[in-house]
Amino acid sequence: MSAMSQVVVLTPDWHDAVVSVEEAGQPHPWSVDQLAKALEADDHEVVGMQRPDGEAGSLVGFAVLARLPFEAELQAITVAASARRQGVARALLERLIATASHWGSERLLLEVRESNAPALALYRGLGFVAEGRRRGYYPALAVSAPREDALLMALTL
Repeated sequence: MSAMSQVVVLTPDWHDAVVSVEEAGQPHPWSVDQLAKALEADDHEVVGMQRPDGEAGSLVGFAVLARLPFEAELQAITVAASARRQGVARALLERLIATASHWGSERLLLEVRESNAPALALYRGLGFVAEGRRRGYYPALAVSAPREDALLMALTL
């Protein structure tokens, strides 16, 4: 994305745009209600990035961070297909790493589909390390495929 793009904190007013990005970008998207609750929750921060023109419908990615007693958890991150490989996810994550640090969280946790090589490369590049595995956690991406493991990763803050 252009250097003019900025990461912004999303409010409930962004709900429809977040739902649109999520439904287009995920094989098993969060529900409309789950997204609404994340946008409204006091213990969450939802950030997003728009196209530089800022026109309606210009949200190209968002991420959801939950505040836990001693840690923070990246609960969701989705980037529109047209904006992938342009630094959107990295910018969102860097913002949420700063937020988790500001909260005083000791670590930032996430889970990722084992086959998601681009996401794994990004997380590792930001210093996340694998700490565990949830076998068969993710639904299959194709009818004939098996369920897929989730890798549990953490970044010490």
